[in-house]
Amino acid sequence: MRNERRNDAGQLVSLESEPATDADAAEAAAAGLRLIRCIEQLRIPLPLGDSAPLLPTRPFVPGADDAAFLRVNNRAFEWHPDQSNWTATQLNDRLQESWFDAEGFLLHEIDGVLAGFCWTKVHPETASDPALGEIFVIAVDPSFHGRGLGRALTIAGLVFLASKSVTVGMLHVEHDNLAAQSLYRDLGFVEYDAHCWWGIAEGETA
Repeated sequence: MRNERRNDAGQLVSLESEPATDADAAEAAAAGLRLIRCIEQLRIPLPLGDSAPLLPTRPFVPGADDAAFLRVNNRAFEWHPDQSNWTATQLNDRLQESWFDAEGFLLHEIDGVLAGFCWTKVHPETASDPALGEIFVIAVDPSFHGRGLGRALTIAGLVFLASKSVTVGMLHVEHDNLAAQSLYRDLGFVEYDAHCWWGIAEGETA
């Protein structure tokens, strides 16, 4: 997928590409565009090797856990352009998707309070890809940061996906989310492709 926009003089003023290539980046740079956003897809072979004992989790219960999920999600993703300010309607729309599996929506509680979650999704096999197990959304409430829960929840999600006979795990992460990038790369994820947007920096003109 590639979308571009040019001004009346034919000059490139914005470019979106997935999967983004080195040629796309070179063309954008030649036009004086800046990288505005880049979402990387990372993949990892499953099952994982030996790891620490699994974090205790339980499945999401639709209706009962909606408010707690929305609280943690919206606190954790306050900065995120797509994941912030979710509503009950948005959550319900996802829960109605054919791929939804409550068993793969893992919640971790501390003293009865939702501290974090790892929501997984299994993609069916296609002509170009094996069945993929995706970490669809993962978050830790900021009140519980610093306890290693992000890593532990990631592992719990990947172990669940492997139990479904999935041999490739994947997720999407912003290229400049350095903390998440470091965590995932340390676990063994590597970049598969990227969805990138280039445009004119704020204050500049074409």
